[in-house]
Amino acid sequence: MSFKLFSQLVVSLGQTTKTGEKLALLREYFTEAPDDDKVWTIALFTGRRPRRLVSGGLMGQWCMEITGIPAWMFTECYGMVGDLSETIALLLPPRNADEGGVSPAKPIIPAHHFSEEETTDSIPASHTTLSHLLNVFNELQGKPEEERKTFVLACWQQFETNERFVFNKLMSANFRVGVSANLPVQALAQSLNLTVAEVAHRISGNWNPEHITFNGLLLHPDLSSDNSKPYPFYLAYPLEENNDTPGTPFEWQAEWKWDGIRGQVIKRNDEGYIWSRGEELITEKFPEFKRLFDLLPNGICLDGEIVSLQPSYQTLDNPFPAPFSELQKRIGRKNLTKKILADVPAGFIAYDLLEYEGSDIRTMPLAERRKLLEQIFQTIKDPAFTISFTIDFDDWNALTEIRTHSREKGAEGLMLKRKISPYGTGRRRGDWWKWKIDPMTIDAVMIYAQKGSGRRSNLYTDYTFAVRDGEKLVPFTKAYSGLTDKEFAQVDAFVKNNAIEKFGPVRTVKPELVFEIGFEGIAESKRHKSGVALRFPRMLRWRTDKKAEEINTLEDLKKMLQLYG
Repeated sequence: MSFKLFSQLVVSLGQTTKTGEKLALLREYFTEAPDDDKVWTIALFTGRRPRRLVSGGLMGQWCMEITGIPAWMFTECYGMVGDLSETIALLLPPRNADEGGVSPAKPIIPAHHFSEEETTDSIPASHTTLSHLLNVFNELQGKPEEERKTFVLACWQQFETNERFVFNKLMSANFRVGVSANLPVQALAQSLNLTVAEVAHRISGNWNPEHITFNGLLLHPDLSSDNSKPYPFYLAYPLEENNDTPGTPFEWQAEWKWDGIRGQVIKRNDEGYIWSRGEELITEKFPEFKRLFDLLPNGICLDGEIVSLQPSYQTLDNPFPAPFSELQKRIGRKNLTKKILADVPAGFIAYDLLEYEGSDIRTMPLAERRKLLEQIFQTIKDPAFTISFTIDFDDWNALTEIRTHSREKGAEGLMLKRKISPYGTGRRRGDWWKWKIDPMTIDAVMIYAQKGSGRRSNLYTDYTFAVRDGEKLVPFTKAYSGLTDKEFAQVDAFVKNNAIEKFGPVRTVKPELVFEIGFEGIAESKRHKSGVALRFPRMLRWRTDKKAEEINTLEDLKKMLQLYG
């Protein structure tokens, strides 16, 4: 019954917003589930998803064949529910039901997918394990559509609604779960009597749930067997303007907060590795770091930021990295040509040292780790490598003034780190703070709306905004966060009462509602009609005090692009 157990966990986690309840659900699951399923659950909750088995289009087509629902009605149902996996789970007939009543139980997985020991003609869905199901997903990759269809329809017939929903999410590679990455770590730590840091480190890195046991992953891991294994990233809490001053300036180390790709650079046994914060091994994406690997000593792990070092943005008086929009030009490219490597060279700004001479030094105070980092920097002469230099300040007012110049330096603000702090795990209050500058803002009018997903699948919460260009309105960004539930409900009512046209799930609305849009960066974009693309756009507030005639113009955006792009 382990897949049923996993499905119940996923659905229950989605039904509560209380951290304590989610932690209790996870702890109970890790106590009851079989070890193979625990491994896959850890993999799924940390982003290691199986490859897509079936496209959403085929899933919808097969559902319509089974139910006899016409395409227009399926589309309407999908529009109301807002989630394809849930729509199909709700539309399918009850388990084992057919026109003649209830059919006899059938094997959930055709017999040839079982090993000789497992083969049986009477394994009901209630006995299917999560691990076995996902292993079959992998076996069916690349198989003919008819074979995959047979498998999917057999599963749909045997599963209950909640199981179908989770199964659909897994097979379409759209699995998401509403918990922070740290909650499963806490639950495992409590279940296994380990520290959070131990669990986080053991489940990090390049492991495959098909080829590792629960014992090998968590109980008796051989950490030395994987030269590439990174450490869990330590994350800073935002320091708000109304926060109390965190102490005397002498206690703190201040640095610029750079906008790049958070990463760890590791060298062990003459092999170099680069990990992103999302635990993606990205070594091959930055070939210019090979020189750095040749120079670094073995047994080292650096934490820092991958940035663009485009020369045109750097001068002797302003030796700072280029905007993140430059680095984006090479992100996602399968082929890194000589031209792109020359146009957008990458570099690494190190700001912490986690491993030195093969030893984990994360418990060492920051000030001591910093001294070792500076010693390493003095011995490494490579244009792609530097360290994040500290900012001298005597009082908080002086640092506040320095912070106002962040955008001129290409920085997002400041980082404050307590000098005696160890390198922790996850996001914790107290020792590391990010003190970001206020976002750039623009007033815009909403012109399109569509429904959200999850708990907001029945509300219009995803909006497209426009600025003025003469008498025209030019769309320039989308946003779906920043309002209260009450405000979302009010905007939803406006959309339903003022929709002009319908394009699939999108509604054109009267251009009357004005919002202040905040964003962290702006870049030129040939793909967008406005000619610009925003970084991290969100709604800061609903400007009920403004009319559509008072919004900003496309020229205002272009001026921002000239200043900060």
